[in-house]
Amino acid sequence: MGKMAAAVSSVATLATEPGEDAFRKLFRFYRQSRPGTADLRGVIDFSTAHAGRSTSPGTQKVVRSQLSVSSVSEHNAHRAGLRPVSKWQAYGLEGYPGYQWHWVKQCLKSYSQKPNVCNLDKHMTEAEPRDLWGQSKGLLRCKELNKRRPRSLLEKLRWVTLGYHYNWDSKKYSADHYTPFPSDLAFLSEQVAAACGFQGFRAEAGILNYYRLDSTLGIHVDRSELDHSRPLLSFSFGQSAIFLLGGLKRDETPTAMFMHSGDIMVMSGFSRLLNHAVPRVLPNPEGEGLPHCLETPLPAVLPKDAVVEPCSVEDWQVCASYLRTARVNMTVRQVLAKGQDFPLEPMEDNKGDVTTEDFCHLDDQDNQVKRARLNLDS
Repeated sequence: MGKMAAAVSSVATLATEPGEDAFRKLFRFYRQSRPGTADLRGVIDFSTAHAGRSTSPGTQKVVRSQLSVSSVSEHNAHRAGLRPVSKWQAYGLEGYPGYQWHWVKQCLKSYSQKPNVCNLDKHMTEAEPRDLWGQSKGLLRCKELNKRRPRSLLEKLRWVTLGYHYNWDSKKYSADHYTPFPSDLAFLSEQVAAACGFQGFRAEAGILNYYRLDSTLGIHVDRSELDHSRPLLSFSFGQSAIFLLGGLKRDETPTAMFMHSGDIMVMSGFSRLLNHAVPRVLPNPEGEGLPHCLETPLPAVLPKDAVVEPCSVEDWQVCASYLRTARVNMTVRQVLAKGQDFPLEPMEDNKGDVTTEDFCHLDDQDNQVKRARLNLDS
C-alpha cells in the first residue's frame, strides 16, 4: 500500500505547465516515467485485475462485461484464428458506459503494400514498386541492430490506411478514395463486434499504427466516421503500451491501462467519442524478447474455410525481429450507417473541437524534424 500511495502521490505532485489540462498532465507523466518503477502502479492491468492480483489503485473500476458469445460460433472463431469463444473474457471500466502470427504478418507483409496507403508514399514515385517487406527482411534478420546498420523501410513505416482512406489534412473520408478492405480483417472484426452485441458491423476503414519504442499517439477523439453508433475496434500486437482513456473534455483526468499483445479494445456507446492517447510504449521487462503469447504459432490443422493462414518460420523470424522493439495496432471502423452515403457538399469541421493534437498521428520523441524530410536511404 505504501508503494501504491507513493505512485499516486507522484502524479498528484507533478507540476502543471501553463495552460495544461488534466489529460495532458497525465500524458506527460507517463511519457517521462521509467519502466519498472512505482510510477506505473497506477496503470490498470486487465491480465491481473480479474484475478485480484493487481495492485493498481484503478482496479476497483474494472468490471466483468457480458459477451454475446452465442452470436459467434466456435467454427468462425477458429476461422479467424481466435481462441475458443468459451475462453473469451471482456472487461469494462465503471464510469465508462488466439493466434497472433497471421495478423502480425499481414500488417507487415501484406497490408503495407499497394493499393493501401502509407506514410512512405509521398517519398516514392507512382511507378516505383513498394515492396517494404522485400527491402526490409534481409536487414531485419540481422541479429545485431546498431547505428551502422541502415533502418529498413518497415522500421520507417508509421501508418497504413485501408478501405476508405483517412485524409490526415481534412480529417475526413471520401467515396473517391477507397480500395477494397482486406477480407480476413473484415471477418475478424465482424466476429468480435458480434460478440459485443454489434451484429451487422461492417469493416469499412482501417488505420494501422506502427509504433517504435519512442513513439507516442497524441490526445485525440475518433469522430471522423459518419456513424458513431457503431464501435471502434482496436487490436494490439508486440510490445505493451500505456493507454489513456479520458472523458468528453480534456480537463477530465484519464484512466491509465496497459494494452498487451493480443488485447482487443472495443470503444462503443458513450466511450466511442472520448479523448484517448498512448503516451508510452514499454520495452519487454525481460530484455529484447517477445511476450510469451507470441510464441504460439497457428495449429497445423485449420478449417478449410479459415481466413488465417500459417506463417512460415522464415516470415516469423522477420516479424519477431521487428516486434522486439515495436508495437503494431490495428483499428477498424464502420464509416457509414446502413444506406447512408457521403454528403455531396464537404462537411464543415467543428473548429471548436479540433486542436493541433486532435488526430491519430504517431509521434516519435526524436522525430520532430525528421517527419518533414524523411530520408528513405538512411
